[in-house]
Amino acid sequence: MRFAIVGDPVDHSRSPDIHNAAFAHFGMDACYERLPTARGSFAAVVEALRSGELEGVNVTMPHKGSAYEAVDSVTESARRTRAVNTIVRRDGRLAGDNTDVDGVRHSRSLLGLVDAPFVVLGSGGAARAAMVACADGEVTVMARHPERATAALEACSVSGGVVDWGVAVDGAILINATPLGMHREMLPIAMLEAASGLIDMVYDSEPTPAVTWAVRNGLPAADGIDMLIGQAIAAFEVFTGRSAPIDVMTAAARTHDHP
Repeated sequence: MRFAIVGDPVDHSRSPDIHNAAFAHFGMDACYERLPTARGSFAAVVEALRSGELEGVNVTMPHKGSAYEAVDSVTESARRTRAVNTIVRRDGRLAGDNTDVDGVRHSRSLLGLVDAPFVVLGSGGAARAAMVACADGEVTVMARHPERATAALEACSVSGGVVDWGVAVDGAILINATPLGMHREMLPIAMLEAASGLIDMVYDSEPTPAVTWAVRNGLPAADGIDMLIGQAIAAFEVFTGRSAPIDVMTAAARTHDHP
């Protein structure tokens, strides 16, 4: 069985390490590779899936919207976010899921915080996944353009409020679903100081400045690797129907030799 991470770029992806470790753990005859796919070229991936050349794929930027349109069926998470990041071929049909939602739920579980409200930073695809993942709690969205935050909540069918960028919300779990931190930018300190926990969806070879601050100041935090592990666990189970070897996948993600 052949699986892949599809997007542009994918050279930095840890997904092959994570999934191949899980396949090896079970002694499965399967491989997972990087498949660079430029914008406008996703149709070739769909063809490979329908022909059986590929059994399943994870999808990253810029193809999550194209993946949503290409599949034959979607889960509730994919429908509410209108994005697909996991596709598997079943009986000749393509089933789409959004396991980014599972990644946020996994990150939530690591914090050990119960009944805390959530503040989601951003209004794009990652933010929509966070909104859906936290819809069972109190959700507030903060974006540079408040009208986009309102539109994202409505699109996801999530009840929540919108506040101005930079407002500190006491006791909230802060979920960074923006690119802030990717280039070593810092989230507003006032927001971190007021928070009860941090989930930073950005991942790189080093913790973001916000995660570093959280660790130093005793704020419960989950980083972008935790998010990646959570979505990979869910994707593995979609791909194989087996319960994921969580410890094996976590170790593979954390020991990856990042380029």
